[in-house]
Amino acid sequence: MLKGISPLLSPQLLKVLAEMGHGDTLVIGDANFAAASMARDRILVRADGLPTEKLADAILQLFPLDDWAEAPVILMGLEDSKGELQPLDQCKAIRAVVAKYEPEAAQKCRVVDREAFYALARDAYAVVAAGETHRYGCVIFQKGIC
Repeated sequence: MLKGISPLLSPQLLKVLAEMGHGDTLVIGDANFAAASMARDRILVRADGLPTEKLADAILQLFPLDDWAEAPVILMGLEDSKGELQPLDQCKAIRAVVAKYEPEAAQKCRVVDREAFYALARDAYAVVAAGETHRYGCVIFQKGIC
């Protein structure tokens, strides 16, 4: 245990967060996300049983988001019956967590469909396999500078 650091953050995840550089991306995938195959050539961190929202809250206490990025936070949304992309409740919850730590970044969150999310996730520095059971409970954070 360390003072001031959430016990939700494993030593492996802390190491990954510290190793990441400006512009690197971190994926938090829900329980249905293909984390192992997506991280085949990347770093895979297990966070089984942890909801995305709580994990994001713990990470964002330490992790600066990229002020220079057009969208430092990417959320997975779902198309409705009209073909319009809709943020789900999970997206709104994660956006609220982002707003708690970096209000400007919360305004620049982008919601993408599943295929676009997977395409972006393939270029991530690391993938965190969370235990989120809500569908589409996935997020990508782009690291900024302190």
